[in-house]
Amino acid sequence: MSRLAAIAIVSMNFFAQALHAQPAANKPGETVVVKQEIVLDGKPLKYTATTGVMPIMNADGETEANIFYVAYTRDGESDRSKRPLMFAFNGGPGSASVWLHLGALGPKRVEMPDAVLPQPPFRLVDNAQTWLDTTDLVFIDPVGTGYSRAVKPELTKKFHGLQGDITSVGEFIRMYLTRNERWGSPLYLVGESYGTTRAAGLAGRLVERHGIAFNGIILVSTVLNFQTLQFDQGNDLPYALYLPSYTATAFYHHQLSEEFSKDLKATLAKAKKWAETTYTVALAKGDQLAGAEREELVKTYASLTGLSPEYVDLANLRVDPSQFRKQLLRKQRKSVGRLDSRFVGSDASAIAERPDFDASNAAIRPPYTATINQYLRSTLGYKTDVPYYILGEGVGAWDYGLTGRGGYADTSAALRQAFAQNPSMKVMVASGYYDLATPFHATEYTLGHIDLDENARKNIQIKEYEAGHMMYVHPQSLAALKKDVAAFISGSLPAAK
Repeated sequence: MSRLAAIAIVSMNFFAQALHAQPAANKPGETVVVKQEIVLDGKPLKYTATTGVMPIMNADGETEANIFYVAYTRDGESDRSKRPLMFAFNGGPGSASVWLHLGALGPKRVEMPDAVLPQPPFRLVDNAQTWLDTTDLVFIDPVGTGYSRAVKPELTKKFHGLQGDITSVGEFIRMYLTRNERWGSPLYLVGESYGTTRAAGLAGRLVERHGIAFNGIILVSTVLNFQTLQFDQGNDLPYALYLPSYTATAFYHHQLSEEFSKDLKATLAKAKKWAETTYTVALAKGDQLAGAEREELVKTYASLTGLSPEYVDLANLRVDPSQFRKQLLRKQRKSVGRLDSRFVGSDASAIAERPDFDASNAAIRPPYTATINQYLRSTLGYKTDVPYYILGEGVGAWDYGLTGRGGYADTSAALRQAFAQNPSMKVMVASGYYDLATPFHATEYTLGHIDLDENARKNIQIKEYEAGHMMYVHPQSLAALKKDVAAFISGSLPAAK
């Protein structure tokens, strides 16, 4: 044998071994099922984890997209029809369901110290606060997130908009109920952030189009009416609705006077009352606000936010969240986070107007990204080389359906419609005091302005936590959220016959 031939044979063997060593990818449409177990309250909780994709078809039966999901069902249930079933998703638009999945609901969670980035490598631990003991769980990654994709690039736009997104996720839910024979189960939705926009839209659409009525909906860090969040010229509403969150943030970072530094809830009550009355009226006066009245308003605003009167005056009593995040701790050369203002970051320039980055996102995103990629492949056995889109990588411009008519996206009317057609439905709203993305007072305002009758209003409960947008990264809030949700589900189930 020549030396050249020997080298060729060795090379062929090497590449054959290398190919053999690589785990085979899952076949398109393949479902992977694994049995798992955790210990919860000293007792074993056995469950089945199922990963796969659901084809989303058009009216002609042609598959236009595949939506990836992870489902957990508790084992040992003799009558699955009586077992609650919850569909979960995050927001973005363009976010995978990883945050709720590995942060609060699922049987595993990311190990996170409070308000800082953990030291890598990051790891998952058993989730003592999982919701799986109370309800089966299905985590949905809308098209353009996770492993979910349109089958052709030109079809992507169809799914990346308010209505297209609601339609496709609604079709997923209908298909899941059909294929898994769960139409008789008590049904729940939980969405976070833009996921609450989606959840409200789904509640209205599904009860009307498919007769799917939910027992309960959980809205985590809510935005239904985008006018409450968008700081546009002539839209002063967000300035008043954000102010209590500024107060909470300043309280946490010890930037308030002694008068407002003793009791967070009492201080927030004062901030909300002032924002709803005196401040809102002052904003409506616009350029007519002057003299001693303006000076007094500047002084009060500064005392409730920890900002200097000089800065408030120069800002014309209108400080947006990014400006606030930079200004509050400027003398310390620090900025606070957007998703969770308890987190603190260091900027290159102490004189810039806005932070260089969101300190909370920088601390939360890496652990969740690493652990979901490892967990899906190694523990749940779903093997693919397709990138798992965490947040924004697979979604570009989003169509809110407003082109040519202006206004703001708003799904609160769909929520009202769901209440009207399903009067027994209940809603739980979870908000964080330190959330500068979807402030808690904006949620309260929206829910108070959707023209609900008295019975429907009684079916809404609001829970607020001393944490941020993802309140579950705060251990005490994670436990409180689990307790509140368990009580909510129990109270929304049909009475035993």
